[in-house]
Amino acid sequence: MTRAVSILERPVYGVTEAAGLLGLRADRTRAWLDGYERRGFRYPPVVRSEATGDDIVTWGEFVELGYLREYRRKGVSLQQLRPVIDDLRHEFDTPYPLATAKPFLYGKELVLELQQRNGLPAALAIVIRSGQTIAFASETERFLQKVEFHPPDDGDARRLMPAGRASPVVIDPLVRFGRPSVNGVATERLWELYDAGEQIQEIAAGYDLAEELVRAAVAYEEQQRTLAA
Repeated sequence: MTRAVSILERPVYGVTEAAGLLGLRADRTRAWLDGYERRGFRYPPVVRSEATGDDIVTWGEFVELGYLREYRRKGVSLQQLRPVIDDLRHEFDTPYPLATAKPFLYGKELVLELQQRNGLPAALAIVIRSGQTIAFASETERFLQKVEFHPPDDGDARRLMPAGRASPVVIDPLVRFGRPSVNGVATERLWELYDAGEQIQEIAAGYDLAEELVRAAVAYEEQQRTLAA
């Protein structure tokens, strides 16, 4: 019997495109994926279990890059997260533990134990102890506001909402080849029309979209261009 391929294994982007969608530098994205060398010392990957040199990013890798992105301004090397992620791979039997619901929904105690065992700095915490409860770190909270798991209780990341749940913009690996879209229409295409001088009302009518969807698409693309500038 042929093994069903998880959506997390689906190839979706080149490294440069993935970096652009996440608002990251391409060199940083490559370092998180495949490791890097500095002063004669080789640092292993954070996202991949081992370096492959592959320029193609899977959906699972893209989602995990999105998680790491939340820590990019902490001023602490993400290399220190690697042992925790490695342990999570083993515990949940998946190469993409941060792209599944399991560690977040019913594995918080285990995650806390692994953090403590590996001496993870507080700045990189996935979960934190708050009194008698275990809560998500603020970076984890931000990430979870942008991801949709299916099934919700123990499934894989199915879609991302890059501008948050209040926005209709989604990134779905099965829609528009994983390009950001609203109601199945690429946000970049809508922005190009707007940038060329078409009115929101005209664009909406041409694609049979509500005007607020077009506005959201244009706002998202404008923000992406600001980040890339």
